[in-house]
Amino acid sequence: MSTQGKIAIGGVAVGLLLLYWLPFWAVLLIVFGVPAVAYLTLDPSQRKRLRRVSRKELGR
Repeated sequence: MSTQGKIAIGGVAVGLLLLYWLPFWAVLLIVFGVPAVAYLTLDPSQRKRLRRVSRKELGR
């Protein structure tokens, strides 16, 4: 199994644990808040490179 597959399975497991332990709104806050904060911590050149790579993977 690839490393990305293992990370995805781990993420799903953590998400299910959070749903069990926390209220739904808190889980949504974590699921959407953590990636948003991580994106905002990047400097502008890193954000630009990330957008460019994401578009290439989509085949644009």
